[in-house]
Amino acid sequence: MHIHREGYKVIFTVALLITALWFLLDTVLPTAGIAHILFYVGFGGLLIWTISFFRVPHRKINNKDVSEVISSADGRVVTVEEVFEPEYFNDKRIQVSVFMSPLNVHVNWYPIDGEVSYTKYHPGKFLVAYHPKSSTENERNTIVVKNENAQEILVRQIAGMMARRIISRAKVGDKAIKGSEFGIIRFGSRLDFFFPIDAEICVKLGDKITAQQTVLGKLPKI
Repeated sequence: MHIHREGYKVIFTVALLITALWFLLDTVLPTAGIAHILFYVGFGGLLIWTISFFRVPHRKINNKDVSEVISSADGRVVTVEEVFEPEYFNDKRIQVSVFMSPLNVHVNWYPIDGEVSYTKYHPGKFLVAYHPKSSTENERNTIVVKNENAQEILVRQIAGMMARRIISRAKVGDKAIKGSEFGIIRFGSRLDFFFPIDAEICVKLGDKITAQQTVLGKLPKI
């Protein structure tokens, strides 16, 4: 496990703020007391959480079958339904949505091997990430990966109520390697996956998901 490079500045800023408040507290209340204990517990917990938010686990990637679509994020399945996808496919798809709480790992990884065929960033609102309208109204970033059989999976990064920055390094023409990183979202968010209508979905509502390992679904054999 290591700390994501996007976290260095945030962690340093939080540590600096806590240090400044600690000096201020010692100036105002030089004698140790309940205020000091509460400070150490509260702000110590904040620093630990900030560091853990940017953790990047080292995992064995599930890459057994090219038809298997693995999860790009840790979290919990909050949507499995047939929908009309209007941005790219303009047809019916099966949507699987994974909600990431502030305690989950927030790094995002490619779900299949292939090539990035489409990307687009959309500014928007900051509704809670599990809200049904967050998929179309929140700040979001869409990525489509096409595999060697010309089958495509759309992944949409969605900012949540706490999130204020979506980071994606995916560009059209990039080689997508299953399980390799393409981005990260700060701080509490969701990912939507859009499968072909005849795909086999391997998860159900409420399932806990592990990125790089859990198979969300299987693409039709060609």
